[in-house]
Amino acid sequence: MIGFSLALSDDQRQLQSWVHDFAANVVRPVAAEWDDREEFPWPVVQEAARIGLYSLDFVANASFDPTGLTLPVVTEELFWGDAGIGLAILGSGLAAAAIAGAGTPEQLGEWLPQCYGTADDPRLGAFCVSEADAGSDVSSLRTRATFDEATGDWVLTGTKAWITNGGIADVHVVVATVDPALGARGQAAFVVPPGTPGLSMGQKYRKSGIRASHTAEVVLDDVRVPERCLLGGRERLEEKLGRARDAARTGERQPAMATFEATRPAVAAQALGIARAAFEYARDYALERRTFGKAIAEHQAVAFLLADMATEIDAARLLVWRAAWQANNGGLRGGEGSMSKLKAGRVAVWATERAMQVLGGAGFVKDHPVERWHRDAKVYDIFEGTEQIQQLVIARAITGLRVE
Repeated sequence: MIGFSLALSDDQRQLQSWVHDFAANVVRPVAAEWDDREEFPWPVVQEAARIGLYSLDFVANASFDPTGLTLPVVTEELFWGDAGIGLAILGSGLAAAAIAGAGTPEQLGEWLPQCYGTADDPRLGAFCVSEADAGSDVSSLRTRATFDEATGDWVLTGTKAWITNGGIADVHVVVATVDPALGARGQAAFVVPPGTPGLSMGQKYRKSGIRASHTAEVVLDDVRVPERCLLGGRERLEEKLGRARDAARTGERQPAMATFEATRPAVAAQALGIARAAFEYARDYALERRTFGKAIAEHQAVAFLLADMATEIDAARLLVWRAAWQANNGGLRGGEGSMSKLKAGRVAVWATERAMQVLGGAGFVKDHPVERWHRDAKVYDIFEGTEQIQQLVIARAITGLRVE
């Protein structure tokens, strides 16, 4: 275990600068266009793949950095550029995290590369958990997985909702119920390989923000996958179900919750990037815009807004970095991941709103990007665990009680 430090290494600073340049020179110039089009920004993702930013190697190296700080640092820079395009580039990471967290070494070797493809032929991954009636309450999943003894296949049936890259991904990781009587303990995760019959895209959602990120339903109509697509394997699943049926305390987490817990600090870093973008834009605007013979930044009311924004963003970053470090050095034990997402999500919404206030009427029109950032920010109070779910996780951690 290494000591926690806020000092980035030279390599981390160089990587931060490299991603920032990509965000400034490639992402920002086209962000408004892709937001208006509400389409997946393939040209930007292809460019990211060409330079090695969109790749399994990049994500693996950033994720397994011993300090834990590389991934949130580069994520903040990318989302400083644009949240929708940032999610298009990082969205496959959820599927990869699910495979890495639950798969066997053989499954990691087979499926992780297919979530990203190559520099010349980038691919996508999608992690499919939520359903229309089962968002935060993943114990209520209706998607079923049954084993066909005659063929040796698993058969998946159901509809997933709000899925990033849903229906357009090459690899879908689907969480389904194997034994409904066991609730959340009766679930398992399956890989659906590219081109598998029966998997299709349902409705594509028209969203308020992050519109360059593709979000859609995934319909599973008797989707058959071979035995090797059960993450972790049949033996591990049977052992888990057996312990659950005996009402033993296994300490095992649900596949979906394990994935969300592992990715929560990185999601918080996404919100942080939006907040910082809004602050910097508002600060620069306040230094240039003049009223009553001086820059509006010289008016105490505006200056204090900027001071509060800078303070809140730094406070959120400290929580994000602490959680990211702990995740790579002994694990998150006291709700730190949820604290980081709760704070960063709130700060992103608040900071983008304050930025609009600094700009006044100019902040309410599309001539300036702060209105888009405000729309993008709100989802960070909602997805990958709502604000209230984060509070629930934190409350349970600090009280030791089963708060409902």
